[in-house]
Amino acid sequence: MTKNQTRKFFIYARKSTDTEDRQVRSIGDQISELRELAQKENVQIVDTIVEKQTAKKPGRPMFADMLKRLEAGEATGILAWHPDRLARNSVDGGQIIYLVDTGVIQELKFPTFWFDPTPQGKFMLSIAFGQSKYYVDNLSENIKRGHRQKLKQGLWPQMAPLGYLNDKETKQIYLDKEKAPLVKKTFEAYATGNHTLKNLRKIINGLGLHGRRGGMLSTSNFQYLLQNPFYYGIIRYNGEYYEGKHEPIITKKLFDECQEVMARKSKPQKADKMKFFLYRGFFKCGECGYTITADEKVKPSGKSYTYYYCTKKNPNHECSQNVFTREEKISSELTTELQKVSLPNDCADWMLAEIEKEQKTMSQSSRFFAQKYEAELSKLDEKLDKLMTAYLESALNIREYQEAKNKLINQKQVLKDKLSAFEQKSNNRFELAARFVKDANQAKIIASKENPEGIRDFLKKIGSNFQIQNQAVSFSPRGAWQSVAKWGFGARSAPAERRSREAISSQNAEIVNLRKEWDSNPRCHR
Repeated sequence: MTKNQTRKFFIYARKSTDTEDRQVRSIGDQISELRELAQKENVQIVDTIVEKQTAKKPGRPMFADMLKRLEAGEATGILAWHPDRLARNSVDGGQIIYLVDTGVIQELKFPTFWFDPTPQGKFMLSIAFGQSKYYVDNLSENIKRGHRQKLKQGLWPQMAPLGYLNDKETKQIYLDKEKAPLVKKTFEAYATGNHTLKNLRKIINGLGLHGRRGGMLSTSNFQYLLQNPFYYGIIRYNGEYYEGKHEPIITKKLFDECQEVMARKSKPQKADKMKFFLYRGFFKCGECGYTITADEKVKPSGKSYTYYYCTKKNPNHECSQNVFTREEKISSELTTELQKVSLPNDCADWMLAEIEKEQKTMSQSSRFFAQKYEAELSKLDEKLDKLMTAYLESALNIREYQEAKNKLINQKQVLKDKLSAFEQKSNNRFELAARFVKDANQAKIIASKENPEGIRDFLKKIGSNFQIQNQAVSFSPRGAWQSVAKWGFGARSAPAERRSREAISSQNAEIVNLRKEWDSNPRCHR
């Protein structure tokens, strides 16, 4: 190149959002300094190329285009702030050195690094590229090591999942009070099996569950969310499970129910467009067991009535139920049935007093069961320790270790859920029993109101096997409601003094059974 020939250069400035570039000067600062260098070196700038992409791996489009333009002869040199702006991987670094070897690149200028196209200069350049690659590789390994340490401590090492927030000071995560309830509602709704992912997306997005930047969640977002064990307390990272220290949003039981629904690809139930009848689908025929249906009849006077009758579709039984039952009669009989499971005030007051006494005596014994669960958790911790030792001593390969560990972690989470449920049950069982007694006391008030729909819903909550036979209504109370019906307090007309003396005192042992039946049948109260 003659002295009078103009030296043509590309300015190449690069910065990415990766960790290794956080301390690098901004693109504006790089370009400003490189233009000062160009003026000092008296070179012509053909183009300023800006790239906002990592150089850890090949494939930068602006960088590749610049090399093509160099090969086409548009310029003979590159101005860059440092060699690591050009390459942090062996492929791109090798391309630069090869183009220097072939004379395509005649000059490389850096404000922070000396280079000339001599064997010594190319050797120093290759060392600079090698150092850049080593720095990236070492930094990546340090980040992975930091992630592993956090995972072992039960901490999530990345951006918190939807429903949680990152605490910048403690480097931990905590519940997002606005989104966490909506995440839980997502699992609960899907577990019913009544929604497809597409329908669920529409419902939950409508409730206000949006992404971090306020964007609408896609169907695939909901699928990922519903399959993420993080929400029941387990961290899944690169196929391995870790116990999380974060607060779970749901239980493992609810998570498993959602996985079962997803596996069978549940479809939403179709809306019933038939005419509404208060008791349609509520009763079975007491003789043949088939459905009681409804129909509306209009009298000559113009007044309409609703009648219920057996469909008689049982092929194995010729049903003899030919009588139609009016809706008003059914409502009247249901009121009577509800009264049978109601408690008078004096009975309810006595039971509430007994529940309070028993609560005091049972508080100490519950601790024994809690200690049993804690002992089982301790044994699982010992197994996890032994498993780690076996892996470190090469008795297990990484796949065997991860499979065994994941199994133990899940077993431990199940026990933790049981312990949590037991503690909650211990705290709530007497409160729930007391609420049950109050509900039974409230039943007589519901029965006294002109509200057939309310009576129907209350009875549906506490009973099953609703039948009509010969125009008579019957049903089977569930759980503790059987005891209330058996005592027959609601059907008695004896004075309160007699009930207290004869009936209530004779049921002293039944209060224990009442609570046991309550505990074994949570559907009694919802």
